[in-house]
Amino acid sequence: MMKIQRFTHDDVQVTHTETAYRGFFKMMRYQLQHKLFAGGWSKSIQREMFERGHAVALLPYDPVTDEFVLIQQFRLGAMATCDNPWLVEVIAGMIDEGYSAEDVCHKEAMEEAGISLTHLQRVTSYLSSPGGTTERIDIFVARTDSRVADGVHGCIDEAEDIKVLRVKREDARQWLNNGIMNNAAGIIALQHFFLNEAKLINALNTHA
Repeated sequence: MMKIQRFTHDDVQVTHTETAYRGFFKMMRYQLQHKLFAGGWSKSIQREMFERGHAVALLPYDPVTDEFVLIQQFRLGAMATCDNPWLVEVIAGMIDEGYSAEDVCHKEAMEEAGISLTHLQRVTSYLSSPGGTTERIDIFVARTDSRVADGVHGCIDEAEDIKVLRVKREDARQWLNNGIMNNAAGIIALQHFFLNEAKLINALNTHA
Protein backbone atom coordinates (compact mmCIF):
# COMPACT_ATOMS: atom_id res chain seq x y z
CA MET A 1 0.00 0.00 0.00
CA MET A 2 1.25 3.48 -0.88
CA LYS A 3 2.35 5.39 2.22
CA ILE A 4 1.48 9.07 2.57
CA GLN A 5 3.82 11.58 4.16
CA ARG A 6 2.85 12.25 7.76
CA PHE A 7 3.12 15.91 8.77
CA THR A 8 1.67 17.58 11.88
CA HIS A 9 0.86 21.11 13.05
CA ASP A 10 4.47 21.28 14.25
CA ASP A 11 5.52 21.30 10.60
CA VAL A 12 3.79 24.65 10.01
CA GLN A 13 4.97 28.00 11.35
CA VAL A 14 2.34 30.77 11.35
CA THR A 15 4.22 34.04 11.73
CA HIS A 16 1.34 36.51 11.47
CA THR A 17 -2.48 36.59 11.39
CA GLU A 18 -4.90 39.45 10.86
CA THR A 19 -8.59 39.93 10.09
CA ALA A 20 -8.91 40.96 6.45
CA TYR A 21 -12.71 41.28 6.50
CA ARG A 22 -15.49 40.84 9.03
CA GLY A 23 -19.14 40.81 8.00
CA PHE A 24 -21.72 38.01 7.88
CA PHE A 25 -18.62 35.81 7.50
CA LYS A 26 -14.96 36.50 8.30
CA MET A 27 -11.82 36.45 6.18
CA MET A 28 -8.46 35.92 7.89
CA ARG A 29 -5.03 36.62 6.37
CA TYR A 30 -2.12 34.35 7.34
CA GLN A 31 1.63 34.59 6.83
CA LEU A 32 3.23 31.15 7.18
CA GLN A 33 5.89 28.63 6.24
CA HIS A 34 5.62 24.84 6.07
CA LYS A 35 7.90 21.83 5.74
CA LEU A 36 8.61 20.60 2.21
CA PHE A 37 8.46 17.01 0.93
CA ALA A 38 12.11 17.27 -0.14
CA GLY A 39 13.15 18.64 3.25
CA GLY A 40 13.63 22.14 4.58
CA TRP A 41 11.05 24.89 4.74
CA SER A 42 8.96 26.74 2.16
CA LYS A 43 9.39 30.45 1.55
CA SER A 44 7.02 32.76 3.44
CA ILE A 45 3.49 32.35 2.03
CA GLN A 46 0.48 34.66 2.38
CA ARG A 47 -2.98 33.07 2.30
CA GLU A 48 -6.51 34.31 2.98
CA MET A 49 -8.93 31.92 4.65
CA PHE A 50 -12.72 32.15 4.64
CA GLU A 51 -13.86 31.48 8.22
CA ARG A 52 -17.52 30.44 8.24
CA GLY A 53 -17.52 27.83 10.99
CA HIS A 54 -18.51 24.18 10.51
CA ALA A 55 -21.75 22.64 9.31
CA VAL A 56 -23.92 19.56 9.02
CA ALA A 57 -25.64 18.16 5.94
CA LEU A 58 -28.57 15.82 6.48
CA LEU A 59 -30.12 13.22 4.17
CA PRO A 60 -33.50 12.08 5.58
CA TYR A 61 -34.88 8.83 4.16
CA ASP A 62 -38.24 7.12 4.64
CA PRO A 63 -37.90 3.33 4.15
CA VAL A 64 -41.69 2.95 4.14
CA THR A 65 -42.32 5.22 1.14
CA ASP A 66 -38.80 4.70 -0.28
CA GLU A 67 -38.34 8.48 -0.48
CA PHE A 68 -35.72 11.04 0.44
CA VAL A 69 -36.71 14.46 1.74
CA LEU A 70 -34.70 17.04 -0.22
CA ILE A 71 -35.07 20.80 -0.52
CA GLN A 72 -34.77 23.48 -3.19
CA GLN A 73 -33.66 27.08 -2.63
CA PHE A 74 -31.99 30.04 -4.35
CA ARG A 75 -28.17 30.22 -4.18
CA LEU A 76 -26.43 33.40 -5.35
CA GLY A 77 -23.15 31.53 -5.88
CA ALA A 78 -24.78 29.31 -8.51
CA MET A 79 -25.70 32.19 -10.83
CA ALA A 80 -22.25 32.31 -12.43
CA THR A 81 -22.43 28.74 -13.76
CA CYS A 82 -26.05 27.50 -13.55
CA ASP A 83 -29.06 28.31 -15.71
CA ASN A 84 -31.25 27.59 -12.69
CA PRO A 85 -29.72 28.91 -9.43
CA TRP A 86 -32.55 27.35 -7.39
CA LEU A 87 -30.56 24.29 -6.35
CA VAL A 88 -31.76 20.88 -5.20
CA GLU A 89 -29.95 20.21 -1.92
CA VAL A 90 -29.90 18.19 1.26
CA ILE A 91 -30.92 19.88 4.50
CA ALA A 92 -27.96 21.70 6.04
CA GLY A 93 -26.99 24.23 8.68
CA MET A 94 -24.12 25.85 10.51
CA ILE A 95 -23.10 24.49 13.92
CA ASP A 96 -23.53 27.48 16.21
CA GLU A 97 -21.85 27.73 19.60
CA GLY A 98 -23.70 25.70 22.23
CA TYR A 99 -25.14 23.23 19.72
CA SER A 100 -23.89 19.76 18.87
CA ALA A 101 -23.91 18.54 15.28
CA GLU A 102 -26.83 16.27 16.18
CA ASP A 103 -28.75 19.19 17.68
CA VAL A 104 -28.36 21.12 14.44
CA CYS A 105 -29.65 18.19 12.38
CA HIS A 106 -32.89 18.08 14.37
CA LYS A 107 -33.26 21.87 14.36
CA GLU A 108 -32.65 22.27 10.63
CA ALA A 109 -34.88 19.33 9.72
CA MET A 110 -37.79 21.08 11.42
CA GLU A 111 -36.93 24.60 10.18
CA GLU A 112 -36.22 23.67 6.55
CA ALA A 113 -38.64 20.79 5.96
CA GLY A 114 -41.03 20.51 8.92
CA ILE A 115 -39.94 16.94 9.67
CA SER A 116 -38.71 15.05 12.72
CA LEU A 117 -35.92 12.47 12.74
CA THR A 118 -35.07 9.11 14.24
CA HIS A 119 -32.08 6.77 13.77
CA LEU A 120 -29.77 9.76 13.24
CA GLN A 121 -26.21 8.72 12.40
CA ARG A 122 -23.09 10.47 11.18
CA VAL A 123 -21.84 8.65 8.08
CA THR A 124 -18.89 10.71 6.81
CA SER A 125 -17.15 14.06 7.11
CA TYR A 126 -15.21 16.22 4.66
CA LEU A 127 -13.40 19.53 4.21
CA SER A 128 -15.48 21.57 1.79
CA SER A 129 -12.62 23.52 0.15
CA PRO A 130 -9.47 23.50 2.32
CA GLY A 131 -7.50 25.71 -0.06
CA GLY A 132 -9.76 28.63 0.84
CA THR A 133 -11.85 27.83 3.92
CA THR A 134 -11.54 25.98 7.23
CA GLU A 135 -15.11 24.65 7.01
CA ARG A 136 -15.71 20.97 7.74
CA ILE A 137 -19.08 19.37 6.97
CA ASP A 138 -20.42 16.33 8.80
CA ILE A 139 -22.85 14.23 6.75
CA PHE A 140 -25.75 12.57 8.54
CA VAL A 141 -28.44 10.11 7.47
CA ALA A 142 -31.68 9.73 9.40
CA ARG A 143 -35.08 8.11 9.18
CA THR A 144 -38.14 10.32 8.76
CA ASP A 145 -41.81 10.15 7.81
CA SER A 146 -41.80 11.71 4.35
CA ARG A 147 -45.60 11.86 4.23
CA VAL A 148 -45.56 14.99 6.40
CA ALA A 149 -42.90 16.71 4.27
CA ASP A 150 -44.60 19.41 2.24
CA GLY A 151 -44.78 23.12 1.55
CA VAL A 152 -42.38 26.03 1.84
CA HIS A 153 -40.26 26.54 4.95
CA GLY A 154 -37.28 28.48 6.28
CA CYS A 155 -36.44 31.25 8.73
CA ILE A 156 -37.83 34.62 7.67
CA ASP A 157 -35.09 36.38 9.66
CA GLU A 158 -32.50 34.61 7.48
CA ALA A 159 -34.37 35.35 4.22
CA GLU A 160 -34.89 31.63 3.62
CA ASP A 161 -37.46 30.47 1.06
CA ILE A 162 -37.17 26.68 0.96
CA LYS A 163 -39.38 24.29 -1.00
CA VAL A 164 -39.63 20.72 0.30
CA LEU A 165 -39.26 17.84 -2.17
CA ARG A 166 -40.29 14.22 -1.68
CA VAL A 167 -38.03 12.28 -4.01
CA LYS A 168 -38.20 8.55 -4.77
CA ARG A 169 -34.91 6.73 -4.20
CA GLU A 170 -34.47 5.84 -7.87
CA ASP A 171 -35.33 9.38 -8.95
CA ALA A 172 -32.65 10.70 -6.59
CA ARG A 173 -30.17 8.26 -8.11
CA GLN A 174 -31.07 9.64 -11.54
CA TRP A 175 -30.71 13.24 -10.31
CA LEU A 176 -27.26 12.34 -9.04
CA ASN A 177 -26.29 10.86 -12.40
CA ASN A 178 -27.71 13.61 -14.63
CA GLY A 179 -26.43 16.59 -12.64
CA ILE A 180 -29.69 17.88 -11.18
CA MET A 181 -28.00 17.32 -7.81
CA ASN A 182 -24.95 19.50 -8.45
CA ASN A 183 -23.62 20.70 -5.09
CA ALA A 184 -20.96 19.00 -3.01
CA ALA A 185 -22.90 18.16 0.15
CA GLY A 186 -25.81 16.69 -1.80
CA ILE A 187 -23.59 14.68 -4.12
CA ILE A 188 -21.48 13.29 -1.28
CA ALA A 189 -24.51 12.42 0.86
CA LEU A 190 -26.29 10.59 -1.96
CA GLN A 191 -23.15 8.85 -3.20
CA HIS A 192 -22.41 7.59 0.30
CA PHE A 193 -25.99 6.37 0.65
CA PHE A 194 -25.96 4.47 -2.64
CA LEU A 195 -22.50 3.00 -1.99
CA ASN A 196 -23.75 1.68 1.36
CA GLU A 197 -27.40 1.27 0.44
CA ALA A 198 -28.24 -2.13 1.93
CA LYS A 199 -26.40 -1.43 5.18
CA LEU A 200 -27.98 2.00 5.68
CA ILE A 201 -31.53 0.90 4.83
CA ASN A 202 -31.17 -1.99 7.27
CA ALA A 203 -29.94 0.39 10.00
CA LEU A 204 -32.81 2.79 9.38
CA ASN A 205 -35.29 -0.10 9.63
CA THR A 206 -34.06 -1.30 13.03
CA HIS A 207 -35.84 -0.31 16.21
CA ALA A 208 -34.59 2.97 17.68
